[in-house]
Amino acid sequence: MKLSPLFLALILCNPAILPAQPVPQSSATPVISPTPKPTPLPRTPESAVTPAVKDPNRHVEFLDRKQRGPIDLLFLGDSITDFWPRRGETTWLKFAAWNPADFGISADRTEHVLWRITNGELDGIQPKVTVIMIGTNNVGQCPDEKPEWAAEGVKKIVATVHEKLPATKVLLLAVFPRDIKGSRLREAVAQINQSLVSLDDGKQTRFLDIGSQFLDAQGEIPSDVMPDKLHPNAKGYEIWYGAMQPLLSEMMAEK
Repeated sequence: MKLSPLFLALILCNPAILPAQPVPQSSATPVISPTPKPTPLPRTPESAVTPAVKDPNRHVEFLDRKQRGPIDLLFLGDSITDFWPRRGETTWLKFAAWNPADFGISADRTEHVLWRITNGELDGIQPKVTVIMIGTNNVGQCPDEKPEWAAEGVKKIVATVHEKLPATKVLLLAVFPRDIKGSRLREAVAQINQSLVSLDDGKQTRFLDIGSQFLDAQGEIPSDVMPDKLHPNAKGYEIWYGAMQPLLSEMMAEK
């Protein structure tokens, strides 16, 4: 049908009189802007010693573990401890006679362990020995964390365990070496450990540094022990077990 000049003019001036047309649908995937991550707060000397909640569901699991039977040997720590029953199952099973419990949580810092042990994880149990290794994430996750601040967090954990479990002995492990020789992280870990040596009183608290067992002749961490230079694999856990076992057995046998 031929449109009159008048109708064409009306259309040009007022397109709304045309019949509605379907809006073409774009085949492109809509772009969703990611939610920005919150900027972490600067670390202060109080950060490592102030309890902070993290992973409440794991905390509930540990509270449940207490109800399922006795705990004579308790482990507190971060992912290095957390992964032992899975990545080092063979050596973990060797602790079975001591009714072990692994209360390690991946990515925990000292303040997270402090929150957990002051919110029920130590209540109602009496382990003979509590093995503690914590602090690597303080300096690994927080570049502005000073090693001495992390060390104070570890010291507060030890003091809290003694306060809540006065009959329990503490086997405090030096933080394992990480990264490459001479790196900031390797040096930061060494400084933390230097601050912890004095906690060993020969009786209720023993300090054990087995870090050299994870290093080769050049001071580097072999990939067949810690593939990422942080977390042990099965071989790494065998090294840990073998280096710790003599002192741990002695402490477990003491009255």
